[in-house]
Amino acid sequence: MEQAASDDTETEALRRRVRELEQRQSAADAALKTMTAERDNLRRVYEMLRLELDLLRRRIYAAKAERLDTAQLDLEFAEKRAQLLAMLPPVASEEESAPPANTGGKKKKGLPGRRDLSLANLPEVRCELPDATMVAQGLEPIGFEESRQLGYQRGGPVCIVIARAKYKVSEADGSIHTAPLPRSIVPRALCAPSMMAKILVDKFCDGMPFFRQVEQLSRIGVAIDRGMMSRIAEEVGLTLGCIVLAARDEAMGSSFCLATDATGVAIQPTRLEDGKRQACRKGHFFVTLADRDHVFFSFEPKHTSDAVCALFKGYTGYIQADAHAVYDALFRGRDAGEDDPPDKPTEVGCFAHARRKFYDAAVTTHDPRAREALFRIRLLFEKEAEWAKLAPEQRGVQRRAVLAPWLADFFRWAEEVYAVVGAARGPLAAAFGYVVRQQVPLSRFLDDGRLRIDNNASERALRQVAVGRKAWLFFGSDDHAEAAANLMGLLASCKLHRVEPMAYLEAVIRLVPVWPRDRYLELAPKYWAETRTRLDADQLAAAVGPIAVPPPKQ
Repeated sequence: MEQAASDDTETEALRRRVRELEQRQSAADAALKTMTAERDNLRRVYEMLRLELDLLRRRIYAAKAERLDTAQLDLEFAEKRAQLLAMLPPVASEEESAPPANTGGKKKKGLPGRRDLSLANLPEVRCELPDATMVAQGLEPIGFEESRQLGYQRGGPVCIVIARAKYKVSEADGSIHTAPLPRSIVPRALCAPSMMAKILVDKFCDGMPFFRQVEQLSRIGVAIDRGMMSRIAEEVGLTLGCIVLAARDEAMGSSFCLATDATGVAIQPTRLEDGKRQACRKGHFFVTLADRDHVFFSFEPKHTSDAVCALFKGYTGYIQADAHAVYDALFRGRDAGEDDPPDKPTEVGCFAHARRKFYDAAVTTHDPRAREALFRIRLLFEKEAEWAKLAPEQRGVQRRAVLAPWLADFFRWAEEVYAVVGAARGPLAAAFGYVVRQQVPLSRFLDDGRLRIDNNASERALRQVAVGRKAWLFFGSDDHAEAAANLMGLLASCKLHRVEPMAYLEAVIRLVPVWPRDRYLELAPKYWAETRTRLDADQLAAAVGPIAVPPPKQ
């Protein structure tokens, strides 16, 4: 009996020991599982950060162009090219298929006063301004009242002598009448319209900041300060906004497609009450391309959905953008108050943005699926280049016949890949997720031959801001940014219609003060060539003086 009791006690102790070891094993397994999960998560985070670091290094030190070895892609995906080419419809004969070509606290210093340009070593251009009323009465001028402005002609600055005729209107009291000065956007300005145009084109077209222009002019003996240049830019830019508004009203009512993009700029805030400076805040320039008619720049203090909806309010055509979240409310028709309003704009996607994401994934992860996506997208762009000179109707037919099956196959393949890689964060998942979510907008260019496959035109227009802000650093205020937006839009439209920007700005600076308000659209770059033919050539060629407003076009 004692032996049996001893055996039972030993057995129970062993059982307790086994249970204790099992509990320890379970705890150890749970701890191992937790540590393994933490390790795997750290590995994923490390890999994601490594890819981001590689991408940032490439953007800083490597070439900005998205270049890959296309010959290597052709060798790697030769079989895929054959499969895609097999989807093409039968090719018609050359005669049948050839379509027609588409034709603070510091005390301010005393102001130095107006500069005496007669002391500057500059060539002079004399402009005599008679008074038409006095001439009609048969009176001859008895002299001239002279003043000077700083102008610009090809070759450099000139001193413009403005000689206003003086008339003796009464023999009895000897009263003298002097011909009035022409109306001006910037009254009593030292600079003539030609020099204003030179200053504005140098900054907003060629990216030369004001301080560099001051240094350039000072080397040839012309003293002009940045404050004067800033005043000219702000007053001229805000005044010429009347032309921009007239052109925008036309574009919003008749444009087929608006292409838009945005970029940030720094805005210098006002000083605090104690005179201390504040840090610059961020504003945004939106660019809008209205078909081949107009280019607009709009300044918005915030890059928000409210700003976008206000910018395109009332427009119901196509809008091509980069799928940024701020455009979601616009394409949902939020302001209409309906779940699916019938008059909301239609979104058009951009394959250049999709390609850029795959390029980032290819150069960082070296995943063959990213390279295959680049190969497939490149075939789309190759076909678009072949059809570039076709009429829009013919281009649309070719797109639907050739590219529609390619796109369907591309999106099906992208969905399969995204189902595998979508759970992991990183460039590869971001690239495939973008095209999976944007299938409908990216396919929209199939609807009409006038739509573009990419939004590169907007990005090229924004280079005017991106290149210039490296030298400008910031804008002095929201008003100055709005004025700059008007000027950059007019200059970009001049480039679009092959209008010489300096001559155009000089002319409209003289014309706007006397031009009828209901005819500002005639001064837009799109219509300038026709408007210029109706102006008096001699009056337009003069450095200063009145320009007769022609009757409206019948």
